[in-house]
Amino acid sequence: MVSEVGTESGSVRVDVWLWAVRMVKTRSAATASCRAGHVRINNTPAKAAAAVRVGDEVRLRHEGRDRVLVVRGLLRKRVGAPVAVTYYEDNSPPPPPRAAVAPAGVRDRGAGRPTKRDRREMERLRGAGLGLPQPPSYEWERGRERS
Repeated sequence: MVSEVGTESGSVRVDVWLWAVRMVKTRSAATASCRAGHVRINNTPAKAAAAVRVGDEVRLRHEGRDRVLVVRGLLRKRVGAPVAVTYYEDNSPPPPPRAAVAPAGVRDRGAGRPTKRDRREMERLRGAGLGLPQPPSYEWERGRERS
C-alpha cells in the first residue's frame, strides 16, 4: 500500500506533511507548532523544515492532545480526509475523558438579579473561596485601626 500512496521523492518537510494529512488547519499553524517544540520526529525535536520519510514516527501536541503518527506515505498537497487517513497510522492514546460538570452560575432567563446568597453560592462553586485574595469587607481590614 505504501507504493500506491507515497510520492517518488524520499522526503517531505514536516510542516507540509502535517498540513497535507490534515493534522493542523494551516501550514503556518504547523510551522508555529514546530517552532514551539510541539513536533518530534523519531523522538527528536523537529524544526519546520525537518525531513519526514516513510516509516518515521511523528509526535504532535495539538489542541491539548498528543498525537503519535507513523508515516505511511508522503504528501506535498492537501487532500481530502478519507484519502489523508491512508498516509499515516495513528497510534495516539485515547483522548482523556471530559469531566461531566454542570456549568456553575448559570441562571434561568428572566430570573432577575441574584441575591447575596445566590452570589455567594456561585462564588463557592467557581472556587473563589479557595484561598484567593478577597477585597476587605470592613474598614479596619483596609488598614484603619479599630476604635
